[in-house]
Amino acid sequence: MTLKQIQAFYWAATLGNFAIAAERLHISQSTLSKRVFELEAALGVQLFDRSSKQAQLSEHGTRLLRHAAQMLDLTELIQADAAAAGDLAGTCRIGITELGSLTWLPRFIAQARALYPRLIFQPYVDLARSLERMVHRGELDCAVAPTAAQGDMLVAQKICDVECTWMASPARIDQGAILKPTAMEALPVITMTAGSGMTAGINQWSLAQGIRLNYTLASNSMMAIAGLTVADIGISYLPRHFMAPWLADGRLTSFTTTPATPNLGYYFLQRSDDKRELVARMKALLLSDACGLAGGKWVAPTGTAHIPKTNMKRRK
Repeated sequence: MTLKQIQAFYWAATLGNFAIAAERLHISQSTLSKRVFELEAALGVQLFDRSSKQAQLSEHGTRLLRHAAQMLDLTELIQADAAAAGDLAGTCRIGITELGSLTWLPRFIAQARALYPRLIFQPYVDLARSLERMVHRGELDCAVAPTAAQGDMLVAQKICDVECTWMASPARIDQGAILKPTAMEALPVITMTAGSGMTAGINQWSLAQGIRLNYTLASNSMMAIAGLTVADIGISYLPRHFMAPWLADGRLTSFTTTPATPNLGYYFLQRSDDKRELVARMKALLLSDACGLAGGKWVAPTGTAHIPKTNMKRRK
């Protein structure tokens, strides 16, 4: 029985999928399967129910899982104690939203590469709910997203609040206007597609006010939404500091509601059972504000941004 066999068994059991477990361990699926078979042969028991398409544990596997977790926890502690400041190597798969990729990500990558030159970064950009699922399944090591979802296998630590505000074309609403919630029902609203933390926040606010917003168009790109708002297709809810150049040159106006729509909280997401030094150090770096996250005033490096093509869905 070897540590690599225990690792293969543990991750296949906790992630419920041999392919994802193999990716987590940076080995082929055939290698992972071989290690599990070797462990079963060494113990003389079957650890997985081979009749199921999922990686479901047998009775023997269920009993072994707890001991395997303890063994790997101890291994992580030993490695952490022996680790030097810059010895991280391998691949870091971090999930981010579009706003993060346009603002703090370049600073984060630069800081992390200076500290850990042997570490390879693979950022993955998607909506909050998708990133949450991928961290839960083990497809991502960690993520920074506007979702505070927690459970038995997922923990979230708040990094900051990003100030957001309603925006419109100057032809539609004057700068600094204050609208009552009922007045919002008559306005066409452009939002992110389903799975966006920003859209979830707007939905919670409108529900609390007892109103129904007129969702007209949904896009998977925040910058496309900004462009559609400039074209006066509808109003939108966007990060104030990131959009400051658009407000300053008069392409957009900002307005508020009473009561105000809440800001957007961003969180560091990780699996609750992931004790790896890699994840701990990435969280420490992000929370240290060396990358400018904690203030919540996320701006584009150049102050401007390109409006990309995007998939858009007309609301029905």
